[in-house]
Amino acid sequence: MPASPPQPSQDVKRKAAREVIDILHEIATLLNTHLDRQQLSYCVSLIENGANPEALAKVIRQLREEYPVASSASGDADDAAGGAAR
Repeated sequence: MPASPPQPSQDVKRKAAREVIDILHEIATLLNTHLDRQQLSYCVSLIENGANPEALAKVIRQLREEYPVASSASGDADDAAGGAAR
């Protein structure tokens, strides 16, 4: 029976997850989703647990329409909830 490869440590897993979120955040920024890293992380977690991505995007759009948040004075795109995930 062949020996299984060693399992990566928790630190390695956390670092890999952080890198994935960083890359997804860069993509989300280019697409003007106005999702910050934490919001994006929640979305990824929901999708990994079976949520329909299109339905999730629709819910985000609806929430942004019903509960608009004023843009920050600095104009920071991560703090503005203007554009919806498309």
